[in-house]
Amino acid sequence: MKALARGGAVLSFLFCLLGGLWILCHVNMRNFTHGDDALTIAIGFYFVGKAFFVGPMLLIAAEALGSRPEDE
Repeated sequence: MKALARGGAVLSFLFCLLGGLWILCHVNMRNFTHGDDALTIAIGFYFVGKAFFVGPMLLIAAEALGSRPEDE
């Protein structure tokens, strides 16, 4: 179970990071006059930041998974 949780943490980090970078690479950053471009850039940065929050938090939760004694 711990290995599955670690794998989920790594996958969530990678998917959020790669998704955010893909959004940022496919937006026209030279033309900021349109509101849609600014919103798309913000969403890209959101996913990059989310990757650095969600991945480590899931990894911490995975490491703490087996450390508690079970209630009898």
